[in-house]
Amino acid sequence: MTTTSSPLRMPTARPRRGRATGPRFARAGLNVFYLPALALVGVFTILPLINGIGISFTNWNGYSAARAFVGADNYARLFSDPNFHTALVNTIVYGFGSTIVQQVIGLALALALDRAIRGRGIARAVIYLPVLVSPIVMGTMYYLFFAYNTGGLNDIVVAFGGERVAWLADSTTAIAVIVIVNSLQFVGISMVIYLAGLQSIPVMYLEAARLDGASAWQQFRHVTVPLLQPAFATSIVLNLIGGLKLFDIIQVLTGGGPGYSTNSVSTLISKVYFDNQNAGYASAIGVALFVLIAVFTLVLNTMLNRNRLDV
Repeated sequence: MTTTSSPLRMPTARPRRGRATGPRFARAGLNVFYLPALALVGVFTILPLINGIGISFTNWNGYSAARAFVGADNYARLFSDPNFHTALVNTIVYGFGSTIVQQVIGLALALALDRAIRGRGIARAVIYLPVLVSPIVMGTMYYLFFAYNTGGLNDIVVAFGGERVAWLADSTTAIAVIVIVNSLQFVGISMVIYLAGLQSIPVMYLEAARLDGASAWQQFRHVTVPLLQPAFATSIVLNLIGGLKLFDIIQVLTGGGPGYSTNSVSTLISKVYFDNQNAGYASAIGVALFVLIAVFTLVLNTMLNRNRLDV
């Protein structure tokens, strides 16, 4: 006859009712730390955006207390305003032109300064230094360089037997100068992003490609570029948004002139609001710029994600 003994059951502790404990409560407690950031975004971003949208439906001049609801008149005016059309085209040129130039130069600088060469730390600091300078200061420096009578560039042209060029008085050359100056100031951001991407690539991949007989170009094309895709995505999106919002450098170099020919949408908003005293229409242009940046960012992110790039 065999006897079986039932296993002893130890009493288990039951969670106390009425008191939230455990990981869920801990996560909920951590969410409290988001509130200050959410409050700042709400006060300084969401509320001004809502207020601006409301003003865009009025004829407010920006100074008096009088304002009247005008419906969608300000938005309808966007389709017939040649100054807005010019500013819109210029904004796209500034955004995409600066982005392309910064990617090419930034990647080239990152590849050069990723090597073990003497003085690379100083070179990185010098290239990144303009990012820390105010665009107003940067624009003033380059204004003196591109000035017609006293500019250093025209002095060089004259020294080689040429004639002085009005770089900032012609809309075509002025837009090219603005793109170049903006690209040179912020190319350090692209360089840093690509440097971080290059240094995150495992060396064993490049060594394996080298052992398989891959040339330097094949290593770059088939190993480096695919592994730099997250860096490409980050740099392109950041530079595109910055180029579409360009304001300071245009104000200093050309003031949007001659006429309205070099205005971006951002500088046009300033002119319409302060010079023309039409806050309602300026707000409508601002909303259009917001939609423009949101659409371009969304399309770009979709394209990059389709190619398995992560931002």
